[in-house]
This record gives sequence, C-alpha cells and structure tokens, in this order.
Amino acid sequence: MATTNTSRGILNSIRAEETQEGAGVRIHRGFPTRNFDYLDPFLLLDEMGPLEFKAGQSTGFPDHPHRGFETVTYLLDGQMEHRDSFGHHGRLNSGDVQWMTAGSGLVHSEMPGADLVRNGGILHGFQLWVNLPKRDKMIAPSYQELKASDIPTAATPDGSVRVKVIAGESLGQRAAIGTHTPILYLHFTLQPGAKHVQEVPHSWNAFAYRVDLHEFTVFAKNGDTVELTNPGDKPIDVLLIAGEPIGDAVARYGPFVMTSKEELYQAFEDFRAGRMGAIPA
Repeated sequence: MATTNTSRGILNSIRAEETQEGAGVRIHRGFPTRNFDYLDPFLLLDEMGPLEFKAGQSTGFPDHPHRGFETVTYLLDGQMEHRDSFGHHGRLNSGDVQWMTAGSGLVHSEMPGADLVRNGGILHGFQLWVNLPKRDKMIAPSYQELKASDIPTAATPDGSVRVKVIAGESLGQRAAIGTHTPILYLHFTLQPGAKHVQEVPHSWNAFAYRVDLHEFTVFAKNGDTVELTNPGDKPIDVLLIAGEPIGDAVARYGPFVMTSKEELYQAFEDFRAGRMGAIPA
C-alpha cells in the first residue's frame, strides 16, 4: 500500500503540572498526571527547572531504586552527577545525555554537580522514562552516555529549523544511541515562521513538548507525519518524542514498572533485602 503521507492531528494538548520531586526539586510534569497517564512505551516526562541554584545549594534526587524500565536524562543547562549501587559514577554537563537501562534494578542518585554546587547557576533539563518489554525487564543495568558534542545535529538549508537527534533519525542524521524499543527523541529549534514535517511511523505513539510554554501535546494516530510550526516572533524549542508501542501489561508503583502485581511485590522485596545494592556513603 502506498504511503499516504498525511499529517497527524492533535489528540490532546495540556499544560504540564508543576510539582516537586526528590528533595524538593521543582519540576513541570508532562505526564503522568490527572489528565494523562501513559503513552506506550513512555511512562513519564519531567522538565527540571529551570532552577537557579545559589552557591552551596545541593538540592537533587538522593538515593532511590529503579527496576523494569529506562531513564533518559537530557541536560539543557547546568551540571548533574550520577552514582549508583554498582559503582558507576557519571557527570552530565550542558547538552549531555545519559540513557540508563535500569533493567533488573539498581539504586542511584542524581545530584547537582560539584561545579554547580560550588559556584551556583542554572539547572534545566528533562527526564523521560521508557518502558522495557517483558523480555528485557530483568536484563543487567547499563548506560549509554553522550557528550553534547557527540549528539548528531542537522539543519535545513536556510537554518530556520535545527535538530539534535537523541534517538531515531531526522534531517538526514541518525542518533548515536541504540534503544531496546524503537523510538524518536528529537530536540527542534524553530525560528519565527518556520515549519518542519517529521516522518513518524503510522503505528507509533507520538507527543511534543514545547519548552517555553511547558505545553504537552499528544498526536492522534491518523497519519505518518507530524508538523511542527512556529507562528510567533521568537525562536522556540520543541521536543518531539515517538515510539513503537510494546503492548505488554503495565503494573507500576513509584520507582518500579513491571507487568504484574506479583512482579512489583518481588521488586519491593528485592530492594528491601538489599539485592539492588546500596550507594557507598
């Protein structure tokens, strides 16, 4: 059958909810909220800040466990440090990405980086949770970390549309990260009056997040492209995220995402028994 190349309509558009996570970090939550819960294979999208840190301030996300999914941390501005119960230590600076596959489970912390704590400054970024299919939920934890300079970028000939390709492909550039579930994760910057049409497989779920408005938009599955426009007089930044649905049952509670209540109970038991390890003091 020939491709129709029709543009998807908008199913829902809502303002992200402001709340707090971790040790009091202010976030804007696209989902899950009272208005929207789950978009297979995506479980959560949080925008951290932008927050202004005073020198000496170290508010972040202390030790907490995860099992059964992946976290994607994309830092627009600032610095964060990650430690986990397997001895991994990583540092994210402005523009960097960390793709953590929690798999069978670990304990980790995400705190402001040493330079940010010492000097103060702005912290601004995103965390996306991507579900793992049942067959992969108990794989060993692993990481993919990319510096800003290693993330593929592209632009239209006139420069009106620019994109950072975190996952998937756009404007002829393919991401450097591999994913368990096929997804797109694209950061577009659109100049005033710009328009971009992005191909998205017809069967995939897709949403956009407009950064300046904290606006979360879900697209209908009635076409194979998504059209992004900037009708305003200032540049805008938009995250376009799409993925192939997994279709598995979802049982989630707090930091664990499994396929049944029994698996959730086991996750909590394993955590309480110390089987996910602990971060050395």
